[in-house]
Amino acid sequence: MLLYLTDYLTQYDSSFGIFRYLTFRAILGTLTALVICFVVGPYMIRRLNYHQIGQSIRDDGPESHLAKSGTPTMGGALILVAIAISALLWSDLNNRYVWVVILVTLAFGAIGWVDDYKKLILRNSDGLAARHKYLWQSIVAFSAVTFLYITAQVPQETALIVPFLKDVAIDMGWMYILFGYFVIVGSSNAVNLTDGLDGLAILPTVMVCSALGIFAYLTGHVKFANYLGIPYIAGVGEVAIFCGALAGAGLGFLWFNAYPAQVFMGDVGALALGAALGVIAIIVRQELVLLIMGGVFVMETVSVIVQVISFKLTGRRVFRMAPLHHHFELKGWPEPRVIVRFWIITVILVLIGLASLKIR
Repeated sequence: MLLYLTDYLTQYDSSFGIFRYLTFRAILGTLTALVICFVVGPYMIRRLNYHQIGQSIRDDGPESHLAKSGTPTMGGALILVAIAISALLWSDLNNRYVWVVILVTLAFGAIGWVDDYKKLILRNSDGLAARHKYLWQSIVAFSAVTFLYITAQVPQETALIVPFLKDVAIDMGWMYILFGYFVIVGSSNAVNLTDGLDGLAILPTVMVCSALGIFAYLTGHVKFANYLGIPYIAGVGEVAIFCGALAGAGLGFLWFNAYPAQVFMGDVGALALGAALGVIAIIVRQELVLLIMGGVFVMETVSVIVQVISFKLTGRRVFRMAPLHHHFELKGWPEPRVIVRFWIITVILVLIGLASLKIR
């Protein structure tokens, strides 16, 4: 939005031309979202406390979690507001990729909000029925991926890029739509499963999204893309501003969500952020790199799947409790140790993902 204003002012003062640079606007997007969270966060927490919108804790979970009962939740709405305002202020709103990412993120946030609202306000322990939740997730994901498929202008936009292998791009054809659907829905629910400890999900999300922002910038820059051997897709660079906004909002939220948490993000935040990672990875053609960098999310999801299958088939549990972070808690790891070690694993995996830019 402000890009149009600064473009107009450039004719009077050339110094406003700095706002045309993606990197500068990405930095401003990050700082804007961060400041919004810092300013609005304390007020939001007070209002959530006043209305007694607090987290209910599972009786069969780790005993250390019982003290968290009543902690304000639905704080993910703060993240979404900060992201949306920041991205709309600093992005080129004529860019279709920007709108796809924003709308998918907000749509999944709305799904999560309904789920949280039913659980916390209406006191319906089941929340939004699973079949309804997946139905709406599927509608949003299929709509977004179908739009990207129909509007694709070059073959690279729908080809599967294999990391660490030079010039390997698989033409998926219409399978691109089905594949993209699984990436968005899978990523959304994986982040939601990971969001079980204070700050556990938000910082890995920030790190992965920041790395995807680097991919977005390089993919949208013809010289860098050609040099690194990654597909050049015009306009994708603008997504880096959204990534910056998400990183800033995530760090601002972490200020309040760090152990011991003053607020939880709830489904409204977790489902939205996971979907954002998925759709960004699709746009920058790095779905397999997302699988690597989001390894913590993958492990958490796989632990739940393995636990369910094992119990149904054999009556035995592989883990003491799923998702995986609860398994380590029940083994005696203090919560901060689990959180920080999962963060460290994410740092390593993100660096491996970034290394795919040069190792080909």
